Amino acid sequence: MDLSRRRKLSSHVETSSMNDIMFFLMLFFLIVSTMVNPNIIKLMLPSAKSSKQMMKQPITISVDAGGAYFIDRQPTSAQQLEGELQRRIQGLESPTAVLRVDASLNVQKLVDILEIGNRLKIKMVMATQAQQGK
Repeated sequence: MDLSRRRKLSSHVETSSMNDIMFFLMLFFLIVSTMVNPNIIKLMLPSAKSSKQMMKQPITISVDAGGAYFIDRQPTSAQQLEGELQRRIQGLESPTAVLRVDASLNVQKLVDILEIGNRLKIKMVMATQAQQGK
C-alpha cells in the first residue's frame, strides 16, 4: 500500500526581474520625452521674388552700480525711463528689451524695470555673464 502523498506540481513564473526592466523602460521614456520638442514644425517655405528680412533690434536697458539708468547707452533718469521706453517702442510689433543690471544692486530696481516693461507690453530678457572656469 502506497501511503505517501503525491507532490503537486506548481507552475510558477518568476517575475522579480520584471520590476527592474519596467523601471528602466519608464526611465528611458521619461528622458526621451523631455528631449523631444513638440513645438518644432518642419516646413518647406514657399519662395518669393522679393524678400524683405525683418531684423529685430532689442532695446538695451542698463543700470550701473551707482544706480544710473541707460537706454541704448544714452543716460536717462528713473522718472523718464517709462516715457522714453514708450517713445522708442512706438510702431514696433513685439518690442524686446535686454536688461543689463549690475549684480551689486538690490532687486527692487530690477522689479521696477520689469513692472514698466509689463505695463508697456515689452518682452524682457535678462542678460547674464557666464561663470569663469566651467
